[in-house]
Amino acid sequence: MTARTVVVTDSTASLPVEVARERGIRVVPLQVVIGSQVYDEGSPGATPEAVAEALKSFVPVSTSRPNPAATLEVYEELVREGAESIVAVHLSADMSGTFESAQLAARQASVPVVAVDARQVGAATGYAALAAQDVLDAGGDAEEAAAAARARATASKSYFYVDTLEYLRRGGRIGAAAAVLGGALSVKPLLEIRDGRVESLEKVRTAGRALARLEDLLVDAAGDRPVDVNISHLANPERAEALAARLGERLAAQLEGRPVECAELGAVLGAHVGPGMVAGVLSPRL
Repeated sequence: MTARTVVVTDSTASLPVEVARERGIRVVPLQVVIGSQVYDEGSPGATPEAVAEALKSFVPVSTSRPNPAATLEVYEELVREGAESIVAVHLSADMSGTFESAQLAARQASVPVVAVDARQVGAATGYAALAAQDVLDAGGDAEEAAAAARARATASKSYFYVDTLEYLRRGGRIGAAAAVLGGALSVKPLLEIRDGRVESLEKVRTAGRALARLEDLLVDAAGDRPVDVNISHLANPERAEALAARLGERLAAQLEGRPVECAELGAVLGAHVGPGMVAGVLSPRL
């Protein structure tokens, strides 16, 4: 491998394995704990289906960041392969300690590491990592790649619908009062990622109305710009696929021939939102 800058991201970025491999992006796994078993995200035991079933059965599920030592080992492996610098693009520091692990590992790394807090989760982080790689492929340096990652993450919109706020409350990602309110009123919450945090956006009465509103929010966010769109879900494929199909029709011009990506959410993020969740990420191509 020739000397170069390498982009590193984490498994919550939802990059398909083949895309990460093709683009040369290294993915560091977070861990999911199901009962007493600890798994790296993406391993056979840490599937979205296993997480959804555990949550439904009230089996304890939690998640953890990659520790600084493991992150440093990834960096040094890349150095041994010829990397001269690294751009590390990770999910919001307000949602996980993964960015902090990257910062701590960067201090000990034998090459410069630029750590980027995407202030996003899920596919929006993945699009930020891809933006960094685009800059490197065009001949840019690590700082330019990091700036592109921050810019694309900032421009991206992440909205999601959950059947219940209970799982977010359990994980400390949203206040207990909001969870109680949602359950008491039998509402279907629409949420967004705003400045790196989960924030309440709207509350509607039915799942159908929530998903219709999610669709409109994504269309409005697109404007007339070229965009990428990702729909993810946990144990809710029919609704997710229907939403993706409608968005493909409504945003055909902005997608410029690219498909609306639709896939099941990874185990780590799935542990915090619960079965039934449907999320939409719209990311302008800068």
